[in-house]
Amino acid sequence: MKKLSILIPVYNELNTLIPVLETVSQADSCGLEKELIVVDDGSTDGTRAIMETLDGAKYNAKIYFHEHNQGKGAALRTAQGYATGEIVLIQDADLEYSPKEYPELLRPILDGKADVVYGSRLSGGKVTRAFHFYHYLGNKFLTLLTNVLYNCTITDMETCYKVFKADVFKKVQIKSNRFDFEPEITAKILKQKVRIYELPISYFGRDYSEGKKITWLDGFGAIWALVRFRFTD
Repeated sequence: MKKLSILIPVYNELNTLIPVLETVSQADSCGLEKELIVVDDGSTDGTRAIMETLDGAKYNAKIYFHEHNQGKGAALRTAQGYATGEIVLIQDADLEYSPKEYPELLRPILDGKADVVYGSRLSGGKVTRAFHFYHYLGNKFLTLLTNVLYNCTITDMETCYKVFKADVFKKVQIKSNRFDFEPEITAKILKQKVRIYELPISYFGRDYSEGKKITWLDGFGAIWALVRFRFTD
């Protein structure tokens, strides 16, 4: 394996976009060449203007734009088509997750033990900002539902940090446009019967006043996605 494709969906992240790109480009990738696939999903806060002037070569980044906001799933569907690495990692643009943990996430795949690695915010062992209780409860419920429907034992289905062998990831036809991408990709990966590993990660979550976007309404979409993709593709 020679290349790591890092998919970065972006929507209204004016304050964190450049810090994320700098941190990701400097992160240890266990000797793999890094390829950043950055998709602006119709930002309206000035993020798009910054991306239009970025020197992609500086970050080894491919930069793409959606004319209108469609959602995280839609941005990752676009990014999926341009990824050329043997390993694919999803990185949000909000600095809630630390690229310093890439080596830990990559190692099970590089060692030949895993096909997919999830970074869990809920398994303990790493620094984690305190959740809102209802967010925590929602995450626990959605993960429990995942485990019941798909006969697995993951602890954090909704985590951003998901790492895949590219051939596993590219088998998935992403249909979800919004945050229901997370249950969809999890469902379709579990149905492939591949080797999935988890490890604890740090989590520096934001509040809504700091730009957090997911809401309780997205939980209903996640439930529907888990049930829908259990029985259909």
